[in-house]
Amino acid sequence: MAGRLLSRRRFHAATLLDPISVFFRTSIRGVAAVISKPSRHCTVELQALPSRIGQVRRIVSAQLRYWHLDPLIDQAALGVTELLSNVHRHAQPDKTCTVEMELLLDRLTVSVHDHDPRLPVVRDAEPSATSGRGLAMVAAVSESWGVRPEGESGKVVWFTLPAPSATALPTRPPRDIGRPVPVLRRAVDGRRSEHAPARSAVAG
Repeated sequence: MAGRLLSRRRFHAATLLDPISVFFRTSIRGVAAVISKPSRHCTVELQALPSRIGQVRRIVSAQLRYWHLDPLIDQAALGVTELLSNVHRHAQPDKTCTVEMELLLDRLTVSVHDHDPRLPVVRDAEPSATSGRGLAMVAAVSESWGVRPEGESGKVVWFTLPAPSATALPTRPPRDIGRPVPVLRRAVDGRRSEHAPARSAVAG
């Protein structure tokens, strides 16, 4: 039925216990989400309807927060909102689309695949216009963007954002030279305690 939301939802088996997966299963209705944790890849399938665009924006924000990429939330959410709005306004023959986010090294790529093979055209919008600025806004907030034809299956519009460097894990302060080494007292065969160097267990 035209305009009907996708009811199928899929989850990567390795991530069913992740908090973000629980968020998808309990909070988002009518959206299919697949998360692949090892490669930091997330796919969301939906009908580009106004009510679902807001939900996908929240999914994008939650996923980036889970990946500790909070500085990219505003730009990514704005970019994906504009691309989904274009699908809603222009895509034919239907509004079904797929949003993908993938983090590779120091770059986040966000893309939207729809079934309309026609490529978008960037137009100069009038200052008073309330629409027509979608791709211009995507270009303004992103590091790079582009369009990739997918033959009979439609097209992909994508943009990239530079990912911030991962926060370094805290390190232990260097031991003071000349400071006594901690010792562990232990009893051996009932005799008086001996001193042995303490060992620390490092969590994997």
